Amino acid sequence: MLTAKHMEQVIRRYYDGCNEADVAKMAGCFTPDAVHYFPPGMPGGPFRGAQTIAMSWKQVVQKAGARWTIDALMLDPATGRAVIEWSNFTRGRNPVLRGSEWVEFDGDSGRIREIRAYLAAPLPRDLERAELEGFDYAGRGYPLRFPGDAG
Repeated sequence: MLTAKHMEQVIRRYYDGCNEADVAKMAGCFTPDAVHYFPPGMPGGPFRGAQTIAMSWKQVVQKAGARWTIDALMLDPATGRAVIEWSNFTRGRNPVLRGSEWVEFDGDSGRIREIRAYLAAPLPRDLERAELEGFDYAGRGYPLRFPGDAG
């Protein structure tokens, strides 16, 4: 059974691994088939697999000098879900980016199986839908139409 303490330790280890560009530390926080979803426009779409997630963040840290802080954390061990509010700092352009992530844990392994990242950014006006790329909204039961519209 998941505990809040365990969930927080895994999340903090993951963020520490990101900031240190430590592939083994990051990959160890995820199930082998984990997925990290992003809003549209992120290079490469969703990161799929623990090793891919870790290697991708290592490249970001090394290329952009990125560092993250955890600004708020809500944990629900009963459902295996957590929400993180974070800040990302980089050297050069776009020095501060803020966002949040919805994290889902695998109850058996105690590792992260999914992250859905949401960024504080202007709404892209040229998109029909501003939603996570590659995420199965219909399959997960999310509404797809304006509430109250038929069909």
